[in-house]
Amino acid sequence: MPAEIILQQMPDATALLEKREKLAAVRTTLAERESELAQIRAQLKTFEGRYLRQIGILYAELDDLEARIAEREVDLYDSDSARRRAEEIRQRAQETHDAAFGDAREAEEFDPPPTLKTLFRDVAKRIHPDFARDEAEQKHFTLLMARANQAYSHGDTETLQRLLDDHREISSSIAGEGAAAELLRITRQIEHAERDIAALDAERHVLLAGEIAQLAAREHRDLLIELATSLREQIADAQRRFELIDRQISAHGR
Repeated sequence: MPAEIILQQMPDATALLEKREKLAAVRTTLAERESELAQIRAQLKTFEGRYLRQIGILYAELDDLEARIAEREVDLYDSDSARRRAEEIRQRAQETHDAAFGDAREAEEFDPPPTLKTLFRDVAKRIHPDFARDEAEQKHFTLLMARANQAYSHGDTETLQRLLDDHREISSSIAGEGAAAELLRITRQIEHAERDIAALDAERHVLLAGEIAQLAAREHRDLLIELATSLREQIADAQRRFELIDRQISAHGR
């Protein structure tokens, strides 16, 4: 509904009370969705860490062995096709290595750019719980600040900018006192909360449909142990093949 129409309606106390109650309800729902999604993220991150430690490093070891075998085959066969194959397998091995070891390295090397730091400070100046006018707003600002902290830690400029834009829209573009102005501000806050709930629901769907979540759901079958056992067998086989081709090369005097 256009702002002009809302401002012209001069809502009564009952309509304003209903809007306030709806805002409280959607903010409660938003907080619940945030909490639920935070738990899902934490559970998947914990499982992913275990997966990378137990399985990812084995994949990296296996792919590195396959790359070494392919590179030794270049020495044995000396053909363009062997060289192309060796390059492709080495590239895959590098990707596997980066997937297994890259996250920890990136976390250690993360240094937010000045623009991100400035944006985060701008957001914090507006939504920090210390600046809340009442208890309800303090709870809401605490939720927003948690979202801002997460966005900052992930370098998520888009989310930080949206938080800033939302606050500016409500506090600056809808200025004024009285019931009509308050109704419009509350209406916008409801719209933002409902939009954020939809975004959280979409993220939840993506996370639970992802490969890590599917693996985690099957963990009760000792899936990680089964995968690790299978990979160690493949690594042992690859090691035997590497030693065999090494002996062949030595026999040919190369």
